[in-house]
Amino acid sequence: MEILSGKWKFHILGTLLLNEKMRFMDLLREVEGIAPKMLSKELQDMEMNQLITRTVINTKPITVEYALTAAGRTVEPLIDELASWGGAYRHALYNKKGR
Repeated sequence: MEILSGKWKFHILGTLLLNEKMRFMDLLREVEGIAPKMLSKELQDMEMNQLITRTVINTKPITVEYALTAAGRTVEPLIDELASWGGAYRHALYNKKGR
């Protein structure tokens, strides 16, 4: 639980599941509401826990790409299940309030 704790990790992992590789600024645009400093911290955390890889490409300016590792991809069923639960819960709440 500690490895996936926090507000942003599931969102970042889900975004990387949909896109094979992403640059920092692309992730920043896709993960709505996250601050650059927080994104950097979360990416470092996930890299340390071997959920993502960070690849520095020798371009001018330097490009950094992030991608999921095999271990990071194993989170996909969890994300799918949470999304399914969230949809069902929201539907139940909406129907309950609508009566």
